[in-house]
Amino acid sequence: MAAAWLPVVDNLERALSHGGADAHAVLEGVRDTLEQAIQLLTCLGYLRDAEIGVRFDPTDHEVVSVVDRPDTASGTVVEVLRPGYRTGSGQLRPGAVVVSRREEDLNGA
Repeated sequence: MAAAWLPVVDNLERALSHGGADAHAVLEGVRDTLEQAIQLLTCLGYLRDAEIGVRFDPTDHEVVSVVDRPDTASGTVVEVLRPGYRTGSGQLRPGAVVVSRREEDLNGA
């Protein structure tokens, strides 16, 4: 598995070596490397979970914050602060999410 990560490490080192270059080019290289790392995790069987608009599920999500959103059903993931990763049989880590609530739900309306 470590050998599979070597190209990711190489690309990050390459990006850092161009620190004095055009910032846009360096940023693009880092984005490409992130995509490469996500693809590698997928190939290793870890699927990324970063969906918004889904119902909060305590087996998949860790609530970091709750916000009042009158136009959204309570318990809806409205922002992903840190994606989760799962395997077919379990979870590598839950996603850290912001979940909606509606003020009227708190007041019993």
